[in-house]
Amino acid sequence: MERRSLPVPDGLAGERADAGLAKLLGFSRTFAADVLESGGASLDGAPLGKSDRLNAGAWLEVQWEPKSPPTVVPVRVPGFGIVHDDDDIVVIDKPVGVAAHPASGWDGATVLGALAGAGFRISTSGAAERAGIVHRLDVGTSGLMVVAKSERAYSALKAAFHDREVDKVYHAVVQGHPDPFSGTIDAPIGRHPSSAWKFAVTAEGKPSVTHYDTLEAMRGATLLEVHLETGRTHQIRVHMAAQRHPCVGDLLYGADPMLAAGVGLERQWLHAMRLGFRHPGTGERVDFETRYPDDLQHALDVLRAD
Repeated sequence: MERRSLPVPDGLAGERADAGLAKLLGFSRTFAADVLESGGASLDGAPLGKSDRLNAGAWLEVQWEPKSPPTVVPVRVPGFGIVHDDDDIVVIDKPVGVAAHPASGWDGATVLGALAGAGFRISTSGAAERAGIVHRLDVGTSGLMVVAKSERAYSALKAAFHDREVDKVYHAVVQGHPDPFSGTIDAPIGRHPSSAWKFAVTAEGKPSVTHYDTLEAMRGATLLEVHLETGRTHQIRVHMAAQRHPCVGDLLYGADPMLAAGVGLERQWLHAMRLGFRHPGTGERVDFETRYPDDLQHALDVLRAD
């Protein structure tokens, strides 16, 4: 059992306990929340909850059981597609149900595990359990990801994503009909105030910009093409839900469960359709495209026939 006992620095005054603990002790936000929810922290002798606010100078006591770092487990993943492969990068078509990399609390398949299982060697840059990963897709989101195989590719792609030089195009089917049919959602996204697993539009969030265009309007839903200017966790899902047009099947963000069942969806209708960037080895522009997986195509066909 690890223990720390220290005063709250002035710079963390007013900070939520989970965010402050993460900054102070180098935890992930999720692990900090787990420690607090298990009763592992107190402030001036009183139990500290994850949404409580910290006071400068108050005495903080924390105890926790260290977790073993997650490891990459090679595995064969059905439907795991290789779109492009060369000495610097591998572009994959990620199936639903696969996480980008190992993480505490996740024991399912990962992109890195699937690549290892297929015999790929990936860049060693970054944390061991995230080596080569330069961007991510949610477990419940399918589509294109690029993974760095060389050190120069890792550095160049990280910089390109940071500088917003990568074109990321998604297709999403949302409930109802957005008004206007094409537009931009510019609203900051941060942690949800009452859920450790959700995000929300909040004044304290990070700048987040989503552009969308209607491709097809159906009776009860709309197929959108979405361009991301920023890349926040759950960005499309949060922004569309904030407009009262959640992705079909996205029960976490308020989608109609009856509609999801009616079209046979067990996840959000969201697919990373196209990906474009300058190749880190040649400097030339490369663009990749994929198709809808079977579950999303089936749901779309049912909605079109309605």
